[in-house]
Amino acid sequence: MNYLMAGIIGLVSGVASGLFGVGGGIVMVPAMMFFMSMDIKRAVGTSLAVIIPTALMGSFKHYQQGNLDWRVALSLAPMAILGGYAGAWLTTQISSANLKRTFGGFLVLVGVRLLFFK
Repeated sequence: MNYLMAGIIGLVSGVASGLFGVGGGIVMVPAMMFFMSMDIKRAVGTSLAVIIPTALMGSFKHYQQGNLDWRVALSLAPMAILGGYAGAWLTTQISSANLKRTFGGFLVLVGVRLLFFK
């Protein structure tokens, strides 16, 4: 394994996470697939493990800056946890190739929406 490449991917995804609230899926997964030749399912699982400390650190810093709404966060959390479980289960039902296509389509749709719509 290339530890230097993993470190660079971690740094870029950490900055993206703190800056935009994204990083694991949108930065880490494609980077691990492209630069580390990792299967998408392994990349997803790995990014989820890394996102825990990343999210804690980013949340702590945003809390210090007054940029955290605890009521909304606590309202989102239960269903997000359930959704995370369901999503992980769905990876057992979807081939890696189809998961890659679905993920790519999702990224394109989100990108188009961010660029061209309010």
